[in-house]
Amino acid sequence: MATDELVPIYIMGKKYRVPSTLTILKAMEYSGYRMIRGCGCRGGVCGACATVYRTADDYRLKVGLACQTVVEPGMYLAQIPFFPANKAKYNIEELAPTAEAIIDQYPELLRCMGCDSCTRVCPQDLKTMEYMSAAMRGDIEKAAELSFECIMCGLCATRCPGDNVQYNVGILARRLYGRHIAPQDKGLAERVEEIEKGEHDNELEELIGDDDDTLRKKYKTAQHDREED
Repeated sequence: MATDELVPIYIMGKKYRVPSTLTILKAMEYSGYRMIRGCGCRGGVCGACATVYRTADDYRLKVGLACQTVVEPGMYLAQIPFFPANKAKYNIEELAPTAEAIIDQYPELLRCMGCDSCTRVCPQDLKTMEYMSAAMRGDIEKAAELSFECIMCGLCATRCPGDNVQYNVGILARRLYGRHIAPQDKGLAERVEEIEKGEHDNELEELIGDDDDTLRKKYKTAQHDREED
């Protein structure tokens, strides 16, 4: 590859030269970093490749997902695979699907200034402030719907002047909706009861003992059968 196709970037303070078309994730691997854990597209959790960076001659500190953001010449970057935000501990069975329940767990929700910074920074283009507003007024179903595709990267929280943890509010809304509001599937309840009674233990043991090729064949057969139905 020609030298003029490479651009200088700084990873954790160390300079590397990488192809200008790479994402941050691929540029880090090109530079010798092994992304074994954390990143969803590398066998870990999607949303765990959050990156904070600064570009040349720009005073602003930026954030993005390493799997989406393309490198820029002179980029300084560091990984923040886990954002140290407050996470409430609760028993979902004991919580009612109300605004009061969410505010009790996350009282900082009332500090929301409506600035929409969380929406602008979201790599999923979610209507983050809208689902926060829905949670505050007790519209749990709307909050769950709008936050459904959240990947829990934490970038919204990095930009919040009210110190909110939007993604944790979103997952609480989805849990409340799933447990207390969403219609319960009768077939699912019956299958859970069968599993608890041990009616499928032999099948599970057989699957555990299968090798990869056998599992793939069984999966394709089951997929074909579903399509036929």
